[in-house]
Amino acid sequence: MEYLRIPKDRIGVLIGRRGEVKRRIERELKVKITVDREGMVTIENAGDEPLGAWVARDIVRAIARGMAPEKAMKLTSEDYTLELIDLTEYLRTPKALVRQKARIIGTGGKTRRYIESTTGTYVSVYGKSVAIIGGYDEVQIAREAVLMLVQGKPHSAVYRFLDRKARELKEKRMLSLWKPRL
Repeated sequence: MEYLRIPKDRIGVLIGRRGEVKRRIERELKVKITVDREGMVTIENAGDEPLGAWVARDIVRAIARGMAPEKAMKLTSEDYTLELIDLTEYLRTPKALVRQKARIIGTGGKTRRYIESTTGTYVSVYGKSVAIIGGYDEVQIAREAVLMLVQGKPHSAVYRFLDRKARELKEKRMLSLWKPRL
């Protein structure tokens, strides 16, 4: 059994219109989810799949951190992972938190979208954290880019880093597809 608390303003997103998001998580992962008015969530295994509650927990955590349910549901695939970055571990003051969140998002969301497009991940900046969903390698690259921004690196340096890593990932994929004929 898993217990976690989500922000009150995300309860409606977790439940969904007429309960459809909650029911979908329960059906696909064979779990039972209970949510109270204060945001306390209980997740119980309802089937014989022991990992269902863990995956459901990650989906709920992603939704709680601002991720859209459709994106959070990608976590049902073994190819996707969730990374949560607690910005308070790196920033001391509320003013610094606001400033660094703005740097991660960028003007009109440009920086966040650039991180997403070059790494193939989904990024959500919500509250005092950043949530990233994607493949393991891609999530690690996006995480590094976010931490570079938090450390005050210039956006241009972060964009160059992302471009370089995107090329490396592409080359790695191409090499894995290429099989020599013998």
